[in-house]
Amino acid sequence: MDISTGVYLTHLLRAYGVDTVFGIPGVHTVELYRGLAGSGIRHVTPRHEQGAGFMADGYARASRKPGVCFIISGPGMTNIATAMGQAFGDSVPMLVISTVNAHGRMGSGEGWLHELPNQQALVAGVSAFSRTIHRPEELAPALAQAFAVFDGARPRPVHLELPIDVMLAPAGHLPMPGRMARVSRPAPAAGVLQQAAAALSAARAPVILAGGGAVAAAAALRDLAEALDAPLVMTTNARGILPPDHPLGVSLSPSMAATRALIASADVVLGIGTEMGPTDYDFYEDGGFAIPGTFIRADIDAAQILRGPAPDLALTADARLTAEALLSAISPRKAGDGAARAATAKAGRCDLPASTEGDLRLLELIRDTLPDALIVGDSTQLVYAGNTAFAAAQPGGYFNSATGFGTLGYGLPAAVGARLAGDRPVVALSGDGGLQFVLGELASAAEAGVPLVLMLHDNKGYGEIKSYMQAKNIPPLGVDILTPDLAAIAIACGWRVERPATLSDLPAMLRRGVAGTGPTMILFGDDLRAEAQSGPGR
Repeated sequence: MDISTGVYLTHLLRAYGVDTVFGIPGVHTVELYRGLAGSGIRHVTPRHEQGAGFMADGYARASRKPGVCFIISGPGMTNIATAMGQAFGDSVPMLVISTVNAHGRMGSGEGWLHELPNQQALVAGVSAFSRTIHRPEELAPALAQAFAVFDGARPRPVHLELPIDVMLAPAGHLPMPGRMARVSRPAPAAGVLQQAAAALSAARAPVILAGGGAVAAAAALRDLAEALDAPLVMTTNARGILPPDHPLGVSLSPSMAATRALIASADVVLGIGTEMGPTDYDFYEDGGFAIPGTFIRADIDAAQILRGPAPDLALTADARLTAEALLSAISPRKAGDGAARAATAKAGRCDLPASTEGDLRLLELIRDTLPDALIVGDSTQLVYAGNTAFAAAQPGGYFNSATGFGTLGYGLPAAVGARLAGDRPVVALSGDGGLQFVLGELASAAEAGVPLVLMLHDNKGYGEIKSYMQAKNIPPLGVDILTPDLAAIAIACGWRVERPATLSDLPAMLRRGVAGTGPTMILFGDDLRAEAQSGPGR
């Protein structure tokens, strides 16, 4: 078969189960597109490479498969670097395949089109690794290594670049891919596991801390928490591991005093699949988080285990395999005060300001109206409130960009990617400031035909930052921005736009939106937030 290396890449991706690629065709990438036609791989065209990366991120979180991007050399790589940083910070698998100038032209400084001296250096800090494919024979091994990272290590972006001459080189002599071998995740070492099981079995007041890396372990963690009678504290990316009504579930941030008191009172703490990062555990940067008791930490990343609070026992292993192994090894305890300890922590929600409480009621209205929906957030006021205390309905049902990297413009394109990953309803949360980072993706969402709902809070500026500046007695400068008629722009892009007069209008609007044939914007202002704030306390 007479095919190019660019076409051969398509065959390899299909063999790995890739069904969707996000990218913007350019003169340096067209050979990558030759093989897409008729391949069964869907191509989605964003309006900016950052949007491609955010779409791939949302797709990966919703599908639990790597998000794949085709990116032009030079400006395409500088554009997607922010999205790679977000995925890197939240441990999201993303495969970024880019072109680069031909051999002899790379880094020449002669001014070739899209010339960037060193693309690998550009993405070194936001990728698990970056590799240049110098010969067609190197492509399959490089992809195998990328999927080994996605499958068997801490998942993060991987960048592979093909020089133009290599992309065009013949690859018909290479074997057509069959069933690809996949790497399994590591199980915990038996000796350390037994020590951990013994400590948990003997604990009087155990607590479990679960992070985003434990979402796939939700069923085993529920059983483990119940067997130990242990409150389970969920970080932002772990929300929904236990449902909102579970007596042992704690969705109040461990940056809050009540949750910290719960953890400090535990004689044994199990941290599993959590980075222990400050955006979850010390958001207010007061240095008040501590684990006085025995700390057992399980994480797939050996280096990460030794960052943050020092563990007494360390298990380098997959979260699900660890939870299942511990469940088999522990001695179950009789139900005791676990639910009461969890309830005391959850009561700390009463200390939240009225504005946060109102935003939480708004989020809960969305959740209760669409319990199967994925709620995908930008860095916006609703999201920051949600990260404080929102209880998601299902594992992985709530994620956003306000953790870790904290990018703006994430919500809409990530929601598009999440909706393309399956049939689950998707609701995006954004402010007018964040949406203006990615206005072009209104068109790509309509073009993709995704029936998602964008809950757009329009307060004519960067409201979250404005309130932060005011709290610090800093004159609000640069936050009251010109906001165009976002409804008119959305309509021009083929969206349906709805404007709720009261909270009671929202359920019907949400249901119509997810049942439609295209995207819907629900545009609201501070009046709706004020109505939510005036509701009864919980």
